[in-house]
Amino acid sequence: MFPVTLVYFCYAWTLWLYLAWIPSFFFHSYGQDLKNSALFSAGVFFGGVVGDAVGGAVSDRILKKTGDPNKARRNLVVGCFICSLLSMIPVLFIHNVNWAAIFLSLGFFWSEFTVGAMWAIPMDIAPRFSGSASGLMNSGSALAAILSPLIFGYVIDRTGNWELPFLGSIGLLVLGSIAAFWMKPGEKLAIDQLAETPAVGVVA
Repeated sequence: MFPVTLVYFCYAWTLWLYLAWIPSFFFHSYGQDLKNSALFSAGVFFGGVVGDAVGGAVSDRILKKTGDPNKARRNLVVGCFICSLLSMIPVLFIHNVNWAAIFLSLGFFWSEFTVGAMWAIPMDIAPRFSGSASGLMNSGSALAAILSPLIFGYVIDRTGNWELPFLGSIGLLVLGSIAAFWMKPGEKLAIDQLAETPAVGVVA
C-alpha cells in the first residue's frame, strides 16, 4: 500500500495547491480584482470537475475493454500525471492571465482525471479490506493537506514569487509518475490472499 499512498500524496499536494492558492494566485500574480479572480478560479475548478466525472468512466472502460487493471488504473494515473505537469509548466513562463487560466484548467483536469482510478485501486488489491486500504491511501491526502498550504505560504513569504509553488507540484507529479509503477492493481495484497485461503479442516 505504500506506493499507492505515496502516489496519492503527490496527487493531493497538487490538489491543495489549486484549492488553497488559485484565487490568491490570480489576485496577487496578475492583479485581478476579487470578482475577476473568482471568475478565473471558477473556470480552473470547473476543469477539475470535468476530470473527476470523466476519469472514472474512462478507467472502467479501459478495464472492460482490456481486462488489465494495470492499464486501466496505473497507466492511466501515470499518463494523466505527466499531462498535468506538462500543462503547468507554461504557467511558469507565460505571464498572461488568460493563458494561465487555460493551462491551469488543463492541469487540474488531468490531475483530477486520476481520482476514480486511484480510489478503485484499494478495491482491486484488497477487496476484503477495501475500507482499511482506502483509509491508508487517503492518509497520504491528509498529510498533503496539512503540509502543502504551509509550505506554499512559506515559499511565497520568502520569495514573493507566486509561480514557485507550481514548480514544487511539478516535481511531485514527476515523483508520483515514477512511484506509480510500483502500484500493482492486478495483484491482491498478501493479507487479502490469506483471508481468501480457508483454514485447514474448514469447508469454504
